[in-house]
Amino acid sequence: MYISELGRRTKASPKAIRLYESLGLLGKVGRKGTYRVYSDQNLQQVQLIRQVQALGFKLAEMGPLLVAVQGTPDWAQLLLVVEQRRAQVAAEVARLQELERALGEVGAEIGACLAAPLPSTLADCVD
Repeated sequence: MYISELGRRTKASPKAIRLYESLGLLGKVGRKGTYRVYSDQNLQQVQLIRQVQALGFKLAEMGPLLVAVQGTPDWAQLLLVVEQRRAQVAAEVARLQELERALGEVGAEIGACLAAPLPSTLADCVD
């Protein structure tokens, strides 16, 4: 398939596909005259690259893992990196939940202060 078909099927721009190729992420791409001819393996590789990018990974960090052994992904290392990112996301979720709880407390305190008779100073409102 030509680059236009690969782009249509993967929702990747021709510019992005050429970048993946220049970074060595697609392995050897066939040629028919001056045209690049992409295989089903190239299609699957572009889909994997797009999925990895959609998950927030950068090509610089994931690129070597995508073609580590004879042009195929290093699945074990990819799994390790994905699990590490999941742990980071879980820690960030916990941090955000704590922040949300603290904001709720502050909001409740401010609401109670506003409901009380008008304080003369902020110190009168804060316990």
